[in-house]
Amino acid sequence: MSNLQENKRWKQKHKFKELKKLHKEQNLEKKLEKQKKREAQEQISQKPTVPSKPVSTVSIAVPGSILDNAQSQELRTYLAGQVARAACIFKVDEVIVFDDYGLTSSLSKRSRVDEINEDGEQIRHCCVQFARILQYLECPQYLRKFFFPLHKDLKLSGLLNPLDAPHHLRQQNDFIYREGVVTNKPPKDTKGSYVNIGLLNDCLVDKILQVGLRVTVKLAASQDLKSRKLKGVIVSPSEPRNETGVYWGYTVRIAKSLSDIFLKSPYENGYDLTIGTSDKGESIYTVEKDSLTYNHALIVYGGLQGLESAAENDDKLNVEDPSLLFDHYLNAVPCQGSRTIRTEEAILISLASLQDKLQPNVRPKEFNLSESIPQSEDTGVKQFEHKLPKDRNVSQPNTSKSQPDQDLSRFD
Repeated sequence: MSNLQENKRWKQKHKFKELKKLHKEQNLEKKLEKQKKREAQEQISQKPTVPSKPVSTVSIAVPGSILDNAQSQELRTYLAGQVARAACIFKVDEVIVFDDYGLTSSLSKRSRVDEINEDGEQIRHCCVQFARILQYLECPQYLRKFFFPLHKDLKLSGLLNPLDAPHHLRQQNDFIYREGVVTNKPPKDTKGSYVNIGLLNDCLVDKILQVGLRVTVKLAASQDLKSRKLKGVIVSPSEPRNETGVYWGYTVRIAKSLSDIFLKSPYENGYDLTIGTSDKGESIYTVEKDSLTYNHALIVYGGLQGLESAAENDDKLNVEDPSLLFDHYLNAVPCQGSRTIRTEEAILISLASLQDKLQPNVRPKEFNLSESIPQSEDTGVKQFEHKLPKDRNVSQPNTSKSQPDQDLSRFD
């Protein structure tokens, strides 16, 4: 018996050694692959390259009143999440939430009003809530606790589908750019700031910045992500898109009226291509392929009353026909079966239909998302594995309980 037990132990020990050896080989292969990627990135960074031109952008303007039309707080939250998902899927660079009713309109008298800046500028609460949810979803998960304290507008954010955008990086994702927040950790013997970029250790950057500021960091090449001495430089939020072609999220701004969408554009020369959407517009299928060239394109959507109501409620506009405000006034679904097309539906339909018609003057570089930033295998189930029984990961139904009596003769 003793010989049999010794043989069994020897086999178990030998099997354990083989598994350990195999695990080490797999880890070594992964490290070699990462090292090759970093060496390739380092070679690219060492080459004297001319800064890339800013890529052409797409902006969408959505009325805040669509949230007031939702019947419950859950639906309001989910509706904003649908717009955020559409913007991410079609790589929208800017989302504008505009007030299509205004504070003086009779339709907005029962609406709550919020202040959006220190100057006391006021706007309806539906627009503020819409913008807050859009910003919350765009922010990487590891930064949300720094920028979004507990707020009743985000009470039901757990219902929202995640964007899973490329800049929402996990710890194991190896990419040269990362979003971060400046911490209050003082640097030692050097000038600069420490930035939390979602890794085990903070990254030292080259500039002294205000604590709590959101920044984009470019990591130095050939660094181990688990290193305690991470170094990087602060870059513009548009650099990842310009240099690599990766989609790096959208910005959000609030416009008090339809005219403010155009007047307060963040681009120096404004929008050179403007598109309005309405059921009274021209069929989108009449637009030829690659005919809409642009540097900065803007697509504006109407609310329940359409863009006609938004133009009528704007004191700065003296036009009765809103189509005069746009280069193109299009109907995304010319032969619709329903009486109305909801705004969140119109966004998806129109952006999909315009894909082969929009022709950017500066197209972003091709970026293979699945290869450069592989999808995380952790779907969130692993965090609950420690709560399951050790001998089995999935609790099986208890079949030992007595089954219902199938004898029906007692009812005779």
